[in-house]
Amino acid sequence: MEKTQTVGVMVKKTILVVDDEKEIAELVSVCLTSEGYEVITCGSGLDAYDAVCRRRIDLALLDVMLPDIDGFTLCRKIRENYYFPIIMLTARVTGEDKVRGLNLGADDYITKPFNPRELVARVKGQFRRVTQYNPAMPEESGEEYYDIRGLEVDVARHQCRLYGTGLLLTPIEFEIVLYLCRHLDKAVTSEEIFEAVWGEKYLESNNTVSVHVARIREKMGENARKPRFIKTVWGIGYKLESGDR
Repeated sequence: MEKTQTVGVMVKKTILVVDDEKEIAELVSVCLTSEGYEVITCGSGLDAYDAVCRRRIDLALLDVMLPDIDGFTLCRKIRENYYFPIIMLTARVTGEDKVRGLNLGADDYITKPFNPRELVARVKGQFRRVTQYNPAMPEESGEEYYDIRGLEVDVARHQCRLYGTGLLLTPIEFEIVLYLCRHLDKAVTSEEIFEAVWGEKYLESNNTVSVHVARIREKMGENARKPRFIKTVWGIGYKLESGDR
């Protein structure tokens, strides 16, 4: 009798590449395909959003300059319902444009022309960020868990719940909440949060953290003026308190 062997199949991650310059889209597609990813390319924002609605997307690379709707608008539209990582691709290099993209929910930003190896590294970095707390790797994630007055953060499962109801946080939003949990009852600056979560140097007049905190509060149903969890410490930054005060 022949033995039956069961083989596990690894599902390819699907990356959406949105760029109306065919040469760039093809270059990115070749680079990512060679790394084992499935790639979907679109030349317009509307076609891209249609693909997001019809297909399972694990990460998106969005060009800012598109023929119909710009990449910033597309990013904002995607963030209304989807939480996979988004990397902006653009020839613009100003700090204001970068901050704008991050404020709209982008997770990273790459300027053109770019080194293909750097792009691949950035993509892999985003996937590590999403999966670093994968329950299939308990030796890496440990048993880190927080329950702060009904706000539960399960690091191993990368889940956040409020009074038993799951919060649909983006990877960046989850990391902000986790950072505050790890510094419970301590006031931390926006600069500390930004550099810990994004891993980049903080820029003055950068309101990226405040925009993300506002979005987290909104998802928690918090009163912005009297939040129960993430408190604003005027002149310093934010604090997650272990008890009502």
